[in-house]
Amino acid sequence: MAMPVNMQKRLAWFLTVIMLGLFTLAVRVAWIQFGEGKRLSAKVQDQLQESRVMQSPRGTIYDRNGRELAVSSLNKSLYADPQEVKDADELAGLLAPVLAMPAADLKERLTAEARFVWLKRTLEPEAAKAVSALIKEHQLTGLGFIEESKRYYPNDSLAAQVLGFVGTDDVGLEGIENSLDKVIKGSKRKQVIDTDSYGTPIFQSVFSFLPEKKGRSVCLTIDSNIQYIVERALDAAMAKTGARAGTVVIIQPKTGEILAMASRPTYNPNQFENYGAEALKNRAISIIYEPGSTFKSVIAAAALEEGKVRPDERFIDKGYVEVSGRKIKNWSDESYGSITFTDIIKNSINTGFVQVGLRVGAAKLTNYARAFGFGKATGIELPGEEEGLLFDPKDMRDSDTATMSIGQSIAVTPLQLTTAIAAIANDGVLLKPRILKEYRNEDGTVEETFEPVIVRQVISPETARTLKGLLEKVVSEGGGKLAAVKGYRFAGKTGTAEKLNPNGVGYLAGHYIASFAGFGPVDDPQVAAVVMLDDPLTGMYYGGTIAAPVFSDIMSQVMRVMGIRPEDGSRLLPPAKPEAATTNQAALPAGQGTIPAVPAGQVLIPPLTGKTMREAGDMLHGLGLTFVPVGTGIAVKQSPAPYTTAKPGTEIIVYFESVNTIP
Repeated sequence: MAMPVNMQKRLAWFLTVIMLGLFTLAVRVAWIQFGEGKRLSAKVQDQLQESRVMQSPRGTIYDRNGRELAVSSLNKSLYADPQEVKDADELAGLLAPVLAMPAADLKERLTAEARFVWLKRTLEPEAAKAVSALIKEHQLTGLGFIEESKRYYPNDSLAAQVLGFVGTDDVGLEGIENSLDKVIKGSKRKQVIDTDSYGTPIFQSVFSFLPEKKGRSVCLTIDSNIQYIVERALDAAMAKTGARAGTVVIIQPKTGEILAMASRPTYNPNQFENYGAEALKNRAISIIYEPGSTFKSVIAAAALEEGKVRPDERFIDKGYVEVSGRKIKNWSDESYGSITFTDIIKNSINTGFVQVGLRVGAAKLTNYARAFGFGKATGIELPGEEEGLLFDPKDMRDSDTATMSIGQSIAVTPLQLTTAIAAIANDGVLLKPRILKEYRNEDGTVEETFEPVIVRQVISPETARTLKGLLEKVVSEGGGKLAAVKGYRFAGKTGTAEKLNPNGVGYLAGHYIASFAGFGPVDDPQVAAVVMLDDPLTGMYYGGTIAAPVFSDIMSQVMRVMGIRPEDGSRLLPPAKPEAATTNQAALPAGQGTIPAVPAGQVLIPPLTGKTMREAGDMLHGLGLTFVPVGTGIAVKQSPAPYTTAKPGTEIIVYFESVNTIP
């Protein structure tokens, strides 16, 4: 039976519509697949992935001998997805003791509205293992780890203010870590983390991060052995004098390289968050003070260079001098009568320096002060450097010139003073102080080396040599006798100054800064240094009494570490005992089965082979023995031999050999 015509038409129209629909759908699918495919795929990926910027490890900081001062490692950081946490109270209670965080703080983070919160950054390996064990044991959900770079300082507080520290976001916050942040910091990489449809990170994806390029390494001019000597001596001086603060800076006069820079109070950069602003401060560059009599070396340099005085010229000292209605007395309140300029320097006589300063005049004195580097930042590669204060000569009265001549009415930093005294030692040539030795690439190759920078010739070599001879007499015959270094000729100047009132008006009665600035050996100066003790509380506050002995103690050891032979014909050190060269220092001497009995009042000398200078020094000082280092690096021999007995105070000579640890 034939289909009716109307039905055939309706069927044809229906099939046509179906075909058109299928064709349209096919075109749409093709357009989505080939035309919009990439865009829509990216949109889906954006919904299921999250991008975070990951930082590769920072470069290592080394000392001049290749010893590590700051290193980086990859540590796990713990995060959470609060939406996946089943019981915030229970989880906070489990994590609190492991993370050393209050449970209330953790609960607040675990109940946040976000899908991603940090719980603790850069965990120690033990803590990360403990958290992993908790996750497995309690089948915890919503927790994960991301690897991040963490900074370590293997020597704890050694050179803390020089090195500085790094925050949790890998930003250098103080010291070299701050000033060279862009150099040391590694490369950044955008890490794509897979998430589920709810935005929760898929754990496997966050483990896939591999750092691309480590930051450049930095070699400093600091010698960690000398830095250690300086810090130990400064700590002893602080304890003995009760000083509120202290600073020591050592520079090589011929290169401008800083061998040591120490400040007290100090801190451990591994736990920087536990310390206040005073401990973080690098006092060598960030505090200014009146230098007192140490500045007289600059006044003497100006007067000698200008021909305003001769070393043998005589002056009449009445014990005081009046200038513009102001009476200036000698520090000792004594009158010396007829006296030469040599003795004025040797005994730091204020009245003589006032007369000499007035001869030179305000303008020239200020010009020489600026030429020596005062009143302007040195440009050292460290943050927070102060410029100091100098008068404008146009505003100076005669009384201002007089007080400037004895180191008052001006303000300097310890580094500026060290740089100036180094210029005198360097035949009048001022060098820019620097703490950078070189940059190194990740593979250990040298990328850039920093050379000495001559600033200017401040005084003639002839004037410098004359002044060196005068300053040597300060140490050998005058007020700086306690700075003398046995076997060596050193020169320098003591200083004692009242502390400036923090409000800028006058002085703090009964509060002083004691200092000593010196260099040596005189004929061929290898080091120049400033020792400053701020506000000693023991009643003794003169620089020649409390700062000069610290200088002597430091330089006695530094000469040995640097291998500089004595100038008096004596040997560098007493000869080592014969058995010291043959004894197995890692164990008891051959044939001796037990440790010998220690007589009353004596101690057992420990084996020191393989120890660093710091480790050896700590061991010996802890036993009350005197540590005498020779060379640098790792201990290879000692005298007397280990496992023998000695009285407290006995000198233990430890010989070190360098080991280059730069890759």
